[in-house]
Amino acid sequence: MDYLCFRALCCKGPPPPRPEYDLVCIGLSGSGKTSLLSQLCSESAENIVSTTGFSIKAVPFQNAILNVKELGGADNIRKYWSRYYQGSQGVIFVLDSASSEDDLETARNELHSALQHPQLCTLPFLILANHQDKPAARSVQEIKKYFELEPLARGKRWILKPCSLDDMEAVKDSFSLLINLLEERDFEPSRM
Repeated sequence: MDYLCFRALCCKGPPPPRPEYDLVCIGLSGSGKTSLLSQLCSESAENIVSTTGFSIKAVPFQNAILNVKELGGADNIRKYWSRYYQGSQGVIFVLDSASSEDDLETARNELHSALQHPQLCTLPFLILANHQDKPAARSVQEIKKYFELEPLARGKRWILKPCSLDDMEAVKDSFSLLINLLEERDFEPSRM
């Protein structure tokens, strides 16, 4: 018996595998989805082109790997988003906080649709108010009020954070909060 205790304390094997989570990343074209994900994967920021269909990136973190399915945000693609929701364990919604009123209204409608979609409505959401480095950027409080997040998302697990490519540490911290929500979800009795 003592041998087993000693072995458990001193002879550790390889570290346990990191959990993997499948996420969907949505937002209008130009919101910065591709740039943020590329930076998180330590890819070059040069020659980034808007996603026209979808792309999948494995985003490594110390305590988890996020398999992110990024869906293009163009008008003609958004109507197909729901076809890619199945199997998602969480949602990343990126919005351009410095966009025009019209684009902000469209983003709001798309977020509302996602929050109410049967395949997403119970999942944790990370909402990133991107382009905070631009002079026209709206604050997180303005976004929360305009998007009516308090009443709409009541009872849901969501995080709204400001971000920009200039502060990738803040972006990583936001993703860490999402990972915490995903881990909490893993331990819910209803999932067992």
